[in-house]
Amino acid sequence: MAVSGFSELKSKEDNKGNASTAADDAKGKAQELASSVAQTAQEVASDVKQKAQDWAAIVADKAQETATAAVDRTDDGIAAVGHNISALGTKVRHAAPEKGMLGSAANTVADKLQAGGHYLEEHGVKEMGKDITNMVRRYPTPALLVSFGLGCLLGWTLKRS
Repeated sequence: MAVSGFSELKSKEDNKGNASTAADDAKGKAQELASSVAQTAQEVASDVKQKAQDWAAIVADKAQETATAAVDRTDDGIAAVGHNISALGTKVRHAAPEKGMLGSAANTVADKLQAGGHYLEEHGVKEMGKDITNMVRRYPTPALLVSFGLGCLLGWTLKRS
């Protein structure tokens, strides 16, 4: 009986040892799984970050291309208007009398139309913006008064509509 009690005790101790080994194995596997999940999450996050950066770069490039195309089209349109204004100056010059006060006034108007047309043909939006900025800096009070007057005219026109 003592022998059978001993073997039961040894069997219980073996089961405890097996249980603790199984628990250690399960703990190790859980840690490996957690580490694997964390590594996969980091890889996914890195991949998402990279794709977001790539997408942002593509969007920025497309926006730059669109803006450049818009400026180019605007510059082309302004150049065409300038050409038409120059042509109008030429027509005014040819249609006006050569002598007298009316002829002198017509030649002055034609000169101004041609000069303005050439300016529009030769300058782009950026250059015109710089010119306007320089003029406002040089003559701030008249620029403010002109802006106020144009604002009043625009407001009055919109109110009537």
